[in-house]
Amino acid sequence: MPIRLEIVTAERTVLSDDVDMVNVPAIGGRMGILPRHEPVLTMLVPGEMTIVKRGERIPFAVSGGFLEVLPDRVTILADTAERADEIDEARAEQARRRAEEALRERKSAEEVAAAEAQLRRALVRLRVARMRRDRGQRHISE
Repeated sequence: MPIRLEIVTAERTVLSDDVDMVNVPAIGGRMGILPRHEPVLTMLVPGEMTIVKRGERIPFAVSGGFLEVLPDRVTILADTAERADEIDEARAEQARRRAEEALRERKSAEEVAAAEAQLRRALVRLRVARMRRDRGQRHISE
């Protein structure tokens, strides 16, 4: 029995599908959601999100947002969310370098905080893109 998953950003609906499991980077730690999960409302932090559908693991990069879990559906309102196949690894690597350079310049506290957030997002995007490249989309049984 699958659970309905909706992943939405301000720009688009990233995914609307029935899935077997959702694993997200929640503010209190990683969280796995299966059908008939107890209701939960929590914040998401930047990190890798994985969904499982018919034994296939599908990675996403999220940069924060909110998660609502009801027994029959999961709604993710994400700041940004990208499937691994949507991430341009070269652009993510450039963003990582720019963020690291901004951190080395050590300007105001606000600029440091912004650069740290950009670096976290770039690192998440790189990890997710490399998951696709290095392993492809593996099945749970592997």
